[in-house]
Amino acid sequence: MTARGKLRIYLGAAPGVGKTYAMLEEGRRLRAQGTDVVIGFVEPHGRRPTAAMAEGTETVPRRTMIHRGAEFTEMDLDAVLARHPQVALVDELAHTNVPGSRNAKRWQDVEELLDAGIDVVTTLNVQHLESLNDVVAQITGVRQRERLPDEVARRADQIELVDLPPEAVRRRMTHGDIYPPDRIEAALTHYFRVGNLTALRELALLWLADRVEEGLQRYRTEHGIVAPWETRERILVGLTGGREGETLIRRAARITARTPGSELLALHVTPGDALTDADPAVLDEQRALVESLGGSYHQTTADDVVQGLLDFARAENVTQIVLGAGRRGLLGSLLRGDVGRRTIRESGPIDVHVVTHEEAAGSAGLTLPRPGRGAGRKRFVLAMAGAAVLLPALTVVLTALRGRLDLSSDLVLYLLAVVVVALIGGLGPALLAALAAGLLADYYFTAPVHTFDIERGNDILALSVFVAVAALVGTAAGTVSRRTYQAARATAEARALSRLATSMMHGQDLPALVEQLRENFGLAAVSLLERDPGSAARPRWFVVASAGERPPERPYDADLESTVDDHLTLAARGRGLSADDQDIFAACAAQLGIAHAHGRVALEAAETGTREAAERSRAMALAVAVRDLRASLAATGTALARLTDRAEGGPPGERTRLLAAARDAARRAEQLAGDLDDLGRLHAGALELHLRPVDVDEALTAVLDDLGPGGRTISVSLPEELPDVIADAAVLARVLTTVVADALRGGGPGISPALTAEVSDDRLIMRMTGVGAEAEAGGRSVRLARDLVEAMGGTLETRAEGRRGTERTVTLALPVVARHTGSAGR
Repeated sequence: MTARGKLRIYLGAAPGVGKTYAMLEEGRRLRAQGTDVVIGFVEPHGRRPTAAMAEGTETVPRRTMIHRGAEFTEMDLDAVLARHPQVALVDELAHTNVPGSRNAKRWQDVEELLDAGIDVVTTLNVQHLESLNDVVAQITGVRQRERLPDEVARRADQIELVDLPPEAVRRRMTHGDIYPPDRIEAALTHYFRVGNLTALRELALLWLADRVEEGLQRYRTEHGIVAPWETRERILVGLTGGREGETLIRRAARITARTPGSELLALHVTPGDALTDADPAVLDEQRALVESLGGSYHQTTADDVVQGLLDFARAENVTQIVLGAGRRGLLGSLLRGDVGRRTIRESGPIDVHVVTHEEAAGSAGLTLPRPGRGAGRKRFVLAMAGAAVLLPALTVVLTALRGRLDLSSDLVLYLLAVVVVALIGGLGPALLAALAAGLLADYYFTAPVHTFDIERGNDILALSVFVAVAALVGTAAGTVSRRTYQAARATAEARALSRLATSMMHGQDLPALVEQLRENFGLAAVSLLERDPGSAARPRWFVVASAGERPPERPYDADLESTVDDHLTLAARGRGLSADDQDIFAACAAQLGIAHAHGRVALEAAETGTREAAERSRAMALAVAVRDLRASLAATGTALARLTDRAEGGPPGERTRLLAAARDAARRAEQLAGDLDDLGRLHAGALELHLRPVDVDEALTAVLDDLGPGGRTISVSLPEELPDVIADAAVLARVLTTVVADALRGGGPGISPALTAEVSDDRLIMRMTGVGAEAEAGGRSVRLARDLVEAMGGTLETRAEGRRGTERTVTLALPVVARHTGSAGR
């Protein structure tokens, strides 16, 4: 079997930082060492240094494809596979291939190269990562259409950041090293602003830091390193579900705040028997508090709470643990262990802070252990150990009090000890304790003493009744323990499913749900896998969502799997689960399957809705245009027919008027055809815009001059210093012509159109009021103008005003050129 190739990614914060150049430079270095390197696809974007760096390296010819009458070139995947070099250089990993290609995305082409054993060196901008798409859109105002699943980048064997300060990127832009001259000013004032570049750079650094952390954890896991490495402080607060949790969280948050760069984590460990005193409502409140303080909340399951806490701490490289002082009394601590003391004793190099609180147990009180715990192996051992200590100690005390207490009093005290053992361990330990207590009472407190002989019949009756009562108490305690355990298992299952359902209702994505499932069961890694329906002979699996280190990529790589349906499987790696836990795991898998199906349906519905809206928009525009075109053609036909009828002997003035009407109708028909063509190209993404600074005063003056005098007057009121806008000059003139022409053609008497402008939030807002009702929002000319404005990054809206909506206001907003402030000497 061919070994899978290695993937290396050059990551950048923005276009122009030098990713492609660095990739080609690495290819040249490898070629100098004797490695067989070819260029699968490189896009220099007209940058001379990049093109020069590609010279001398073998390039696999591209594949030419025709789409919608246009010619495109893409990487020839088959040719690269046939060439089978050691290393292939493939630019722009997130690129979307031309429709008709074998794969929809270039990263899928790269996956095939890697499966064939070819190493791939590629490039990627941080704004193309799926998880950062919304954040990037919020920062830059531009939503990226080409997106890459984070999982693809995370699987890379090496990721190298190509970093440039924002000022250096802008200098490269100014020198023409990134975009052609006609796009420089628009780029500098929009996407390539210093604030945008700084934010994108920080996103890239933070994302890469997380990947470095994952690599560190993977290295520690592969080399069996359990001791924490204090690369940065991680403070973990242990939560029991009690009210003291808020105090602990705030204390841990203060420790975190005093250590720059540290991280706050909170963990609740559910006992393996699923029986816990934790209040779910209290845990939800504490989870919200942790997240509001910038921390992360986690939950896991472990048979031993202390061991589960320390395992999580070591896995997350925690350096400090914050715990609350114990709430148990002295007897409870002796019988069940003290979590704080055990954590301190077994934590090794991890610092442990024990914080006092109001819920801590007082110094007075010997409290009995609370009933209701399951009688598992640990409980059985604990109950037997308690009986081995408690019964001899009680015998010593009663022997010292011989003569002051009679046999009935001794048996009552022995019965109390048996009840304690029954409450801890259930039926088995209770029966053994009852038998041992009966033998001790017979040996030490019935005549003849120190023998198992019994002289008096009353003593025989008393001992028999004692053993029977003790057995009944043990049976009852065992039944209660078993029923309580079953109820707790049902509660745990309902709670796990409820948490998943609540997270689904709150809109959490699949990776977050899978991570929650992994933590709940204390597993090392979990993957939701989907099988490719087109690969029946040799099933191919795709990771829909995953969590943990080295998540399984195929069902047979997992230690545990649960089939959701014919194409969906939940696979996990880690500790084995009990039969009850496996049932809960399967139920959670079904919930994840529902979430996956809902997400797919929602995505398809959104895409369908978008397509339907676009089709409705196109249909409406086409219907209006066809109606206008028919009217123009009809007017042309009528004028030409009448001109033909009067060609002989008709008055010259009539022929001139008919010819003018025909020419006007033909001109309108030609304009309609042009509008339809522009509308179609705009919706197809084929209309090329040249955005640059445009003087609005000049554009508006030219429009008014071209329209000439009309029957109405427009009042124009503009600021003295009107900034330039970022627009295509020709398209802006066309839009302004549409708006002004609608105002000049305006409605009835009393409607006085007026044009005003103002600058607000880096946008120029122009309002034309008093426009006639003919400027409908769905009209062809207004619809085309709005689409053109949106393509330039602006907005155009119409709003009905006046009585019965006879007047309309058209509002046009466009981005303005940023004004540079500050002195050059700074």
